[in-house]
Amino acid sequence: MYVCICNGITDHQIREAAAAGCSTVAELTMRTGAGANCGSCLDMAMGILQSAQPAARESLFPIIALSHAA
Repeated sequence: MYVCICNGITDHQIREAAAAGCSTVAELTMRTGAGANCGSCLDMAMGILQSAQPAARESLFPIIALSHAA
């Protein structure tokens, strides 16, 4: 689904940015351009970014997650 119509940024691209370590909306804007024009997508982009972050952290550090489970 398109989140930022102005720059053609999709929810998939936002999740990819989160998986690559993006953690703030400002950083998301710098990386993807989402919200750089009119800004009407920023609330939705922030929601997607926040929901994708825990999954991104778990997949980046599986050893740490296992150490906390023990």
